[in-house]
Amino acid sequence: MEHDINLNIHYTAPKEVWEKIDTVYSSMPYWAGDKNGPRWMGKDIDLWASVEPSGIQIAGTMPNDIWEGWYALLKKRLTEVLGYEIGEPEEGYDFKYFD
Repeated sequence: MEHDINLNIHYTAPKEVWEKIDTVYSSMPYWAGDKNGPRWMGKDIDLWASVEPSGIQIAGTMPNDIWEGWYALLKKRLTEVLGYEIGEPEEGYDFKYFD
């Protein structure tokens, strides 16, 4: 199944925040590395992440039964390390802007 979501992590976040995000990314199941941008791969799995003005975008293919748990775990881990609730801006999750 195709997935395409944005998370409320603003592109102006400082370097320390991106380092925490990278640590979470690499801790996630199906991590394939960051050669051309963060990527997760496996059987029927090909997800990538990028930084966009609309927030972090994660898109690609992953079976729905795996996606539900994977996505929940990603949001949980990011929320824990960043100190504010991570989710989709379209669902009411606010950006935390940085100077």
